[in-house]
Amino acid sequence: MSRGLCFAGVGMAHGGRELLGDVELSVVPGEFVALVGPNGAGKTTLLKTAAGLVRPTRGLVTLDGRALAALSPKARAAAVAWLPQQALVEELLCADDVVSTARYRFDESHAHTRRKAREALRAVGAEHLAERWVPTLSGGENQRIALATLLAQEAPLLLVDEPANHLDPAQQIRIYELLGELWCRGLGILCVTHDINLLRFLAGARAPRVIGLDRGSIRFDLGYDAPELATELGRLFGVEVQPVGSADRRVFLAHPLGRSGAREPVTP
Repeated sequence: MSRGLCFAGVGMAHGGRELLGDVELSVVPGEFVALVGPNGAGKTTLLKTAAGLVRPTRGLVTLDGRALAALSPKARAAAVAWLPQQALVEELLCADDVVSTARYRFDESHAHTRRKAREALRAVGAEHLAERWVPTLSGGENQRIALATLLAQEAPLLLVDEPANHLDPAQQIRIYELLGELWCRGLGILCVTHDINLLRFLAGARAPRVIGLDRGSIRFDLGYDAPELATELGRLFGVEVQPVGSADRRVFLAHPLGRSGAREPVTP
């Protein structure tokens, strides 16, 4: 039986527009896969398809060898957890309540659910927000509550869409350090990021994979330490990219093609 999440010839079309084109992709527990690409490349669509929120118009998505579309919501929740780009909660609920909802698939006592919710909040540095009303929190605080909800679900595969969204630089680093810890514990992570340079904070045993997506198609699938990654990033975004530093901790700097001068970090 195939392990993990697999895309086999997956295509998605809507309104006459091709959103995904014959995607072949696999993510297994113990892998970290970063998905990068220009705006409108299909990154969020790919994640929503992996979470079972939308169905492909062709091809097949499987989880551990079983068709994703055939799984019940609880079965999907046991296998894969999804963090959207903007996880907004408008109901007047405290953070404890919101994180506890991620435990719905478990047959457990209310006290145990609360305990696990607090553990998840503590893991993302948000335990002090446990009794705050979520609609009153800042964007960064909301993002940490959303990440705690993801952890509380206890799924072996995580789908995260810009997990450092709305966070200040120190919190961004902490979130990627936390994702690195989860990766080292054996979880599989498929992560959309708009700042590839944050991957250097993962501190995994090996380099994460970086997949470039453009117009719904995969353009490359390389390790973060691959010598040719800078060239491929440049082609993907239409800029010149220069790597700086050691292979596993390097930073990618970019400037427009045909121009000299100061370079800026690549933020796909």
